[in-house]
Amino acid sequence: MVEPVTYDGYSADDLAALLRLPQVEVRHRTASTLEVAHDLASAGAVGGTLVIADKQTEGRGRSGTRWLSPGGSGLWVTLLERPRPASGIDVLSLRVGLRCARALDRFASEPIRLKWPNDLYVQDRKLAGVLIEARWREQRLEWVAIGLGVNVAAPQGVADAACLDSGTARVEVLTELIPALRGAAAARGLLTAAEMSEWNARDLARGRACTEPARGTVSGITASGELIVALSDSVSRFRSGSLVLDRLG
Repeated sequence: MVEPVTYDGYSADDLAALLRLPQVEVRHRTASTLEVAHDLASAGAVGGTLVIADKQTEGRGRSGTRWLSPGGSGLWVTLLERPRPASGIDVLSLRVGLRCARALDRFASEPIRLKWPNDLYVQDRKLAGVLIEARWREQRLEWVAIGLGVNVAAPQGVADAACLDSGTARVEVLTELIPALRGAAAARGLLTAAEMSEWNARDLARGRACTEPARGTVSGITASGELIVALSDSVSRFRSGSLVLDRLG
C-alpha cells in the first residue's frame, strides 16, 4: 500500500477539518499548486478547495517569473474560489495582500509591509508573493485561483529574502492565512476607506523613487487598485505592470 501524503504530519482530511474547508489536496512535490487548482476547478471542484505542496518545481510569480519553492521552508498554496458576483476581482490581489499582512504580523519581527500589486515585505526583504489567476466563460467569472507563497524559514541561496520568526510552524500560519484568503475573496467592490488607510500605513513604496512602470515618485494607490506615480510634470495611474523601486532614491 502507498502511504497517504501528509503535510507536517497532517493528512488532507485533517487539514480540511482544521481549516474548515470542503477539500484539501496535499502534494509532496508538484510543478505548481496553481496548475493543480485549475485542473481541479475544470473537473468541478467547489469553492474553498485548497492545494498545498511541500515543494514546487515550477512555482511562478507575476509575468512568468520563477518563485523559489524548496521543501520544508515555506507555504506554497493555492485556494480555489468561485465568487459571485465578481465585483471585487479587480482589487483582489491588493485585498489578499492586506489581509495576509494582518494575519502574518504575529509571526514577524515587525509589521508586514506591502508593495503594489502583490508582494509582502519585512523591512526591504520580500517575505511573500500573491498571484491571482481568473478563468472566465463568456464574460462570466468561472473561478479564481489565489496563489500564495510565504517564506516561513529562510530559503537557502536567496540573500534578500525575509522569513517569519524562528520556530514558526507552517500549519499554525496556515490556520491564520486561510480565513484571510477566504475573506478577501468574499469581499465586494472597490477598496474601502478602511482598507485604503491600512494600505497607506503598510505601503513600502509610498514616497520612494521608482523606475518602473515609469520614472517618478510613488504616491500611493487608488480605491480601484491603480498605482499612482508622480512624474516630473504630471501624475499617472497604472493598472498593470511591475513596480521597480530606485535603490538610489
